[in-house]
Amino acid sequence: MSSEHNNETIDRTFDPAAIEAKWYAQWEEHGLFRPERGEAEAFTIVNPPPNVTGSLHIGHALDNTLQDIVVRYERLRGKDALWVVGVDHAGIATQMVVERQLEAKQDKRTNYSREEFVDKVWEWKDESGGQITGQLRRLGCSMDWSREQFTMDDHFSKAVLTTFVRLHEDGLIYRDKRLVNWDPKLKTAISDLEVEQQTIPGSFWHIRYPLEDGVTLDSGADFIQVATTRPETMLADMAVAVHPTDERYKSVVGKHVILPITGRKVPIVADEHADPELGSGCVKITPGHDFNDFEVGKRAGIAPADMLNMLDADANVCQTADGMVPEEYLGLHRFKRDGTDGARELVVQRLKDSGHLIPHVVEKDGERIEHDAEPRQIATPFGDRGGVVIEPWLTDQWYVDAEQLAAAPIAAVKSGEVEIVPKSWEKTFFNWMENIQPWCVSRQLWWGHRIPAWYDAEGNAYVAMTEEEAQAKAGEGVELTRDDDVLDTWFSSALWPFATLGWPDETALVDKHYPNDLLISGFDILFFWDARMMMMGRHLTGQNPWPRLYLHGLVRAPDGQKMSKSKGNVVDPLGLIDQYGADALRFFMAAMESQGRDIKMDNSRVEGYRNFATKLWNAARFCQSNGITASKTIAAPEANHAVNRWIVGEVIETQATLDKALADLRFDAAANTLYHFVWDRFCDWYLELIKGNIDDETRAVAGWALDQILVMLHPFMPFVTEELWSLLGDRADYPLITAKWPDPQAEVDAQAKAEIDYVIALTTALRSAKNELGLPPGAKLEAWIESPSDTGASVLDNQAAALERVARLSAVHRTAAPAGASMQVAAGSDAYIVPLEGLIDIDAEKARLTKALAASEKEAKALEGRLGNAKFVEKAKPEAVEKARADHAHHTAEIERLRAALGRLG
Repeated sequence: MSSEHNNETIDRTFDPAAIEAKWYAQWEEHGLFRPERGEAEAFTIVNPPPNVTGSLHIGHALDNTLQDIVVRYERLRGKDALWVVGVDHAGIATQMVVERQLEAKQDKRTNYSREEFVDKVWEWKDESGGQITGQLRRLGCSMDWSREQFTMDDHFSKAVLTTFVRLHEDGLIYRDKRLVNWDPKLKTAISDLEVEQQTIPGSFWHIRYPLEDGVTLDSGADFIQVATTRPETMLADMAVAVHPTDERYKSVVGKHVILPITGRKVPIVADEHADPELGSGCVKITPGHDFNDFEVGKRAGIAPADMLNMLDADANVCQTADGMVPEEYLGLHRFKRDGTDGARELVVQRLKDSGHLIPHVVEKDGERIEHDAEPRQIATPFGDRGGVVIEPWLTDQWYVDAEQLAAAPIAAVKSGEVEIVPKSWEKTFFNWMENIQPWCVSRQLWWGHRIPAWYDAEGNAYVAMTEEEAQAKAGEGVELTRDDDVLDTWFSSALWPFATLGWPDETALVDKHYPNDLLISGFDILFFWDARMMMMGRHLTGQNPWPRLYLHGLVRAPDGQKMSKSKGNVVDPLGLIDQYGADALRFFMAAMESQGRDIKMDNSRVEGYRNFATKLWNAARFCQSNGITASKTIAAPEANHAVNRWIVGEVIETQATLDKALADLRFDAAANTLYHFVWDRFCDWYLELIKGNIDDETRAVAGWALDQILVMLHPFMPFVTEELWSLLGDRADYPLITAKWPDPQAEVDAQAKAEIDYVIALTTALRSAKNELGLPPGAKLEAWIESPSDTGASVLDNQAAALERVARLSAVHRTAAPAGASMQVAAGSDAYIVPLEGLIDIDAEKARLTKALAASEKEAKALEGRLGNAKFVEKAKPEAVEKARADHAHHTAEIERLRAALGRLG
């Protein structure tokens, strides 16, 4: 691989956009995301496959940045690193996109056969799908694009069908009549995880249900009172429940009520679901339209097949199996729609007309006012994609026995076979897995993996890989019809760690790269995806899909709110890349990713990391202009100068800290370790200490140290590091992306470290003191120290030139300091005395500092009082409280600084 910029002078200006486009194309073109390393140890990670309809959002940017850091790190360490990439067919989302396109042309899906519509989806996918893959390239993601996967590819479809058939043979997939979350807009079942609970204004209606003839309560009443937020569902009521210990109703358990409107006679059953403390203690039971009622109905002996359904797929009223819904309700929508009353409004009106509606009475100004219902805030389920109220609906669906499949993953996490990082997520994982419900995997869509089941005229199902196999099971002459439904998208993506490698076939990739080594995912898909991969992996392969699962937080708006289009606070990562460069955004993500905590978006921090890249760029320009170029060695060069021995030691310590941070998946610690080493130790101190004294040894050591920086920083900032790597030397066949991880083959030189750290401490203290006293930074000073420490004496003997050039100490006297005003500065355990006579007006400076100290003390006390006031902290705007805290911290620091300055003046 070559670069047209080899041996060229580094440009004065750092321009991220130009180098990003160039380098990504070169890496991909030369196959460097997965170089040939057949014998090397494998490292494998898979990306959570984004929807084929998706575009890069800030959560994707975080998730994929963390994965890229890990895979680039392992590639540099010589491993056969495979990062599997692909997109999900996204059943519901993709079908919605294509249907919307048809609607825009006054067309609709039902104008086509299933096959014709699926062809249209494939056309859309080929033309417009997968936009996000190009955006991942912009971020610098080093995925193996040569093996890009799609969950509807032929080999993947084979894996899905194999899984369904095997689970069915093992008794873990079955067909059952149960309630599902039905989305009337999309006309499909959706999972619990795709339901959003929203609290909206609603009503609580109270209704009289007459007892059958001759039956009364002990109170003498001939009716039972029920309350409901969904009066329309009474058209399918099948019971009334009371608590077994409720004395008010013991005498009527086993008796019946006659339902208003339908006239249906339904039993009064005893069930603990009824709360005697809530309302009248009586609950209407509609097992075909309520999840709790479904369970009550089963306990009361009502078989799911006999439960009444009063709504069709559009949530319009249909006739129940017993034919008792009056004709005037048939065809009405469940709610008021487009200004037209629905079933709810008609039910309420008829109950009111017949005297069965108990009004809600409010007393106002001594007057009784009657309302049809009591206003309430109601927790209501909405579909996250369809956006309409979800209807619990009784249908025949395919289910996975998730409880059985969950047992092995639970055991794996408990035993430590699978480590969840951070560990705090384990409790949530166990809570969900130990209470898991059957997983409804069928969806009423046309786009997706069609369920491999065929039915005969009696409704018997024959599950097989092909229609021919199903026919063989059914017997000759038996006419079969294929199931119309497709599988839940999460069913196929649960196979991602091994189906992407060729499973169920035995392939070399499966042998080498499964199990994977790590999964990085947002905590929000722990149950959608991560847990399901564990279930499928253990059952189908006998192995956990990976030994470690890292869960990162969300990226939130600067004020901590969750980002959403409705709030208008969504951040576009591509806009940030355009403005600051991909390297800066990536470094921000890593530096802010602290285990278990969400990230607050902060553009100023992203800009700060752009400045960091510029700092490195300018340091490399300085090196190049001083003859410092690419190193010829992996091992640290021989060094005699203390400053060179010191920087070698700094590299060694930085690498050790970085390796540990990445082993522990502490991305923030890794990024901050690099930031402080590059900016503070190398750019600010090492380059300053060698300036004007660059000999051949220093050129060799500086070039080597800069190379180590480029290698260690590469996983975080791949573009700027690769560009500088190419410009600092001719290494056409040795691009940075496939370079070797640092191996200094040296030890930290304790003496050199002590000396240079001492020089830095003394210089820093002198600069700070000059700043406090208003002395020019370049002013040369003399200092006195009577009995320096061993390290101090060594520095004074060996580093006099550096002290004069960097610390601006023209002389250091090893005798008692002369009398008079002076300041004291510390380095290590030593205190240096610097006389101030003739340098500043001592009295004026004391007065200035005393005045400033009094002002800061007054401000700090006032702010302390405000922050100590509970009312202020509780009631003031959060930003006001935050500012008060910041101001208090500032003045507290100022008090300390000013007292120190006064102390120096004696």
